[in-house]
Amino acid sequence: MARTGLVIAATVVALDQLTKAWAVATFTDGSTSLIGDFLSFRVTRNPGAAFSSFQGGGAALGLIAAIVAISVAVILPKIEVPLERIALSLVMGGALGNFTDRIFRGDGFLDGAVVDFVDLWIIPTFNVADSAISVGVALMLASALFSKEPRE
Repeated sequence: MARTGLVIAATVVALDQLTKAWAVATFTDGSTSLIGDFLSFRVTRNPGAAFSSFQGGGAALGLIAAIVAISVAVILPKIEVPLERIALSLVMGGALGNFTDRIFRGDGFLDGAVVDFVDLWIIPTFNVADSAISVGVALMLASALFSKEPRE
């Protein structure tokens, strides 16, 4: 069961890194509109956290991402609810995807900026890793809210 979670996380990291490489190679000259002002591709680099907060905190954010990924890997085998395993695997994959940017897209220790490229209307620009984290958190909330099993 934990192996499936690791495959999900690895798939998220691979898709995240492949789409970021594609976006950087394709959209360096500016924004490309897909659906008017609603959806476009535009490469931005975020050295901070969500919504461009915590600018310059790349090393701390990278360490937090590593701690989240390791923690999820440790508890994943103990999770019995399939939806929760999938959710945590998505969060782990997203954390590792953005962590990879912090390692390889900078000059110093964990100072790389995360590549974002999906510009969706009023939502801040994001990437596959961010999407995986958001979907994972939403699945965890749904599991907690709609579970018929009592929690200890």
